[in-house]
Amino acid sequence: MAFVPPQAGYDRAITVFSPDGRLFQVQYAREAVKRGATAVGVKCKEGVVLAVEKRVTSRLIEPESYEKIFQIDEHIAAASSGIIADARILVDRARLEAQIYRLTYGEPVPLTVLVKKICDLKQMHTQYGGVRPFGAALLMAGVNEKPELFETDPSGAYFEWKAVAIGSGRNIAMAIFEEKYREDMDMDEAIKLAIFALAKTMESPTPESIEVAVITLENKRFEKVSSEKIAKCLEEAIKEAEEAEVEEENMDYSDLDNNY
Repeated sequence: MAFVPPQAGYDRAITVFSPDGRLFQVQYAREAVKRGATAVGVKCKEGVVLAVEKRVTSRLIEPESYEKIFQIDEHIAAASSGIIADARILVDRARLEAQIYRLTYGEPVPLTVLVKKICDLKQMHTQYGGVRPFGAALLMAGVNEKPELFETDPSGAYFEWKAVAIGSGRNIAMAIFEEKYREDMDMDEAIKLAIFALAKTMESPTPESIEVAVITLENKRFEKVSSEKIAKCLEEAIKEAEEAEVEEENMDYSDLDNNY
């Protein structure tokens, strides 16, 4: 009989805790998200912005078929990172729950209600044998009375953010948000910040490799941002970043001169 390492039981099973209180299958699902394409969300006084990196692996793929930002309802959208097939199932469930709420109560579903429904489904897949956690995280954004932005974790936990990133470039994007985010930003500034943070996580950003969508407080409707506007914001963001780097270098040299 082959020797089985003692940790294999809790390493492979979703229902068994490790001795230090962890569920390894949930952690592995988080690793799938960390390896996924970067997605960012930024909330501002006029609405909320979602931006994602489109990793088109072949020039033969039709770029329009590579969807990473999904419309859930007229006033709600989601951006995904991780296993895209898992994300599609979560998006389909969110769309169903949104329509059930609208038919039952005759009004648009609040984003908080929808986020709880999706996270309940995620949590259920960490508690029962015969299933595995969803290897996808969603940024869910919407506007009811005010703009809202949530991150949903593979464990079923969720958090509301002013600006947030998921995926392989999370740390870089979050550092940029910590430095540059302001609560009084308008929509154009929020779009530019989202594109700038996303571009910093990419090797060679182009307008074709970035997808952006907005939901405004004024009309409460999901809208994709045109590639022309993405190109303009990307160009402005890169130019501002280069100018800031030059200013930093000049400051460093002036400090050095003052020391002599």
